[in-house]
Amino acid sequence: MVLLHVVDLDPELAALRPLGGFFLLRVAAEPPRPLPTLAHTYENLSSDVYGNSLTFRVRKVNRALRAPEERIGASVAQQGLAARLWSAALGCAVLYGALPDLDPRLLRWDPDGSAPDDLWLTEVGALPADAATLAAVVLDGHLEPLSAALRAHHRVAPGLLRGNAASALAGAARQLEQWAHTHGRPGTAARARALTAELFTHPLLADTGIRTGTPAGTAFRRSSCCLYYRVPGGGVCGDCCFTRPPRSSPRAPSG
Repeated sequence: MVLLHVVDLDPELAALRPLGGFFLLRVAAEPPRPLPTLAHTYENLSSDVYGNSLTFRVRKVNRALRAPEERIGASVAQQGLAARLWSAALGCAVLYGALPDLDPRLLRWDPDGSAPDDLWLTEVGALPADAATLAAVVLDGHLEPLSAALRAHHRVAPGLLRGNAASALAGAARQLEQWAHTHGRPGTAARARALTAELFTHPLLADTGIRTGTPAGTAFRRSSCCLYYRVPGGGVCGDCCFTRPPRSSPRAPSG
């Protein structure tokens, strides 16, 4: 058996702060106000919007976007949370050489917060920073149960949600790599590229799009669409499968 050395994490995860709001993890045993855990969010399949924090979030996002369909709010809400989880996990893996235990029971979330999503980690425990652990923590621990919870109440395709997860990962890696280059840390940039490339070989991500540029690069064009083009005044995202917003088709490819 191979034993992995796990570096101790800063108890406040302060190294994430310079990277910006998508990477930030607040750490507190008790957040300043009562918030649901993400475990409760994924498991609570009540159709009552007031008792279901995920449905509450989807409808909040839909209202803010003035979106014509609730599945658009579901897609955007899921991608926003995916971006937060990938950013925090990848940022810690690259900067600390260790991954915090992001068990859904340890993460509290404010469904009524603004973007980026407000996340509180109630205790900091270190895990190995390899791609397999990252995938287990973020994909298996969060994005798969999040996807299942969304599909239980919203007409959103699994391929679209997997595309969102891939897009969020590529975006987090790209931002981390840019930060590293700006601050003269080529080793950090290389580590981000390598981890991201390995993560994209995971079965849930491998067929979600095409990575371009260097073999371990972070440029990405997805094979599905997040539906943002259907928002009033919205267009296509930088990694969308479309080059311009469709005009006639009421549905986007879901992957």
